[in-house]
Amino acid sequence: MRASIRHRLRAFAIHLGVTAVVVALAAWLVFAVWYPFPYREISGGQELFMLVIGVDLVLGPLMTLLIFNRNKTPRHLAMDLSFIGLVQLAALCYGLWSVFVARPVHLVFEYHRMAVVHAVDVAPELLAKAPKALQELPVAGPTLLSLRPLAGGAEEFDSTMLAFSGVAQAAQPALWQPYELARNDILKAAKPVAELRARVEGKDGIIDAAIARTGRRPDQLAYLPMLGRGKSWTVLVDVATAQPVGFLPIAPF
Repeated sequence: MRASIRHRLRAFAIHLGVTAVVVALAAWLVFAVWYPFPYREISGGQELFMLVIGVDLVLGPLMTLLIFNRNKTPRHLAMDLSFIGLVQLAALCYGLWSVFVARPVHLVFEYHRMAVVHAVDVAPELLAKAPKALQELPVAGPTLLSLRPLAGGAEEFDSTMLAFSGVAQAAQPALWQPYELARNDILKAAKPVAELRARVEGKDGIIDAAIARTGRRPDQLAYLPMLGRGKSWTVLVDVATAQPVGFLPIAPF
């Protein structure tokens, strides 16, 4: 009996070690490529990945612990372990695919704030209306975009109706344009960091740390609200270039 338990624990440990290597590679793909900071938090990347890993651990090492038995024939044992490996791999691939299709693809200046757009937010029929250079969603992390001015009453009405139906303006590809084209509008909409301190009390430590990480003085920075998946953050922008240079887990409303 004790020998059987030792064999099971040894098989469990080996399977767990292999799983840990695979998980480490998957974590790099998710958090370094698809969901870099701050998107791993504001877009729910951490929660999605932990769910995937939880399922993978149950379907892999724990199943090995339950079924491993040296009394089985080598062929029978190999079939059992192969089946577990295939089920675990299929679950991991499905989970990673789910994380991939929910990935952030653009950080968009939406007239007066920043908004994170995810791949699942963009309907294929609407993506076809984007400028030609933007009709492919990025797979190596989100890029910066802005929205062009609306071209009159009809387009304003159509855009508003889409927004009412659940398609935020930031996720309306027909309005996308390069981020740099909205530089003046971004700087006009951004507020001095001093106003953030006055608006959000008790967060000076978080604000100071975020400013320090940018390597800039407070007077070289401004801020904008940033909307993600059910969360609101703050983005710091350089007042000379309008480029985002820092992020704070603070809702500045």
